[in-house]
Amino acid sequence: MIRTGILTISDKGSRGEREDGTGPAIENTLDEKYIVEYYKVVPDEIDIIVKELIYMCDELKLELVLTNGGTGFSQRDITPEATLKVIKKQAPGICEAMRQKSLAITPKAMLSRATAGIRDGSLIINLPGSPKGAVENLEFVLPALPHGIEILNGTGGECAR
Repeated sequence: MIRTGILTISDKGSRGEREDGTGPAIENTLDEKYIVEYYKVVPDEIDIIVKELIYMCDELKLELVLTNGGTGFSQRDITPEATLKVIKKQAPGICEAMRQKSLAITPKAMLSRATAGIRDGSLIINLPGSPKGAVENLEFVLPALPHGIEILNGTGGECAR
């Protein structure tokens, strides 16, 4: 089982003004290889996001952390910046694949600033804030994630080309 956490980043969601539909949609997309052990909704505040990501990686030692929201162009969208403060290695191919596949659906995909990276034994991936966008993007990369996490944690073989 891949121990997973979901962090929804939404000002309105954190204040209870909007129900989070994206976090549950992400959880419903994960198959039997994944177990969601942590879920939280936080505001678009860089210090709070950084603190949560560090907690999920360092304290809970989750293998996969999926964020959603805060990857666009608005002044409050700071999820990639928070993620970059936390990760130790970037994993650009994940978001490159998500953007490439998403461009076949909408030209607006090029506006995504999502990032992905590694902090010790945890892989962090930024997903869009909409349920549809988050699920589509997750489905694009989901088949490769178990192998990557096995390599990350030393339980798998070498990276295949």
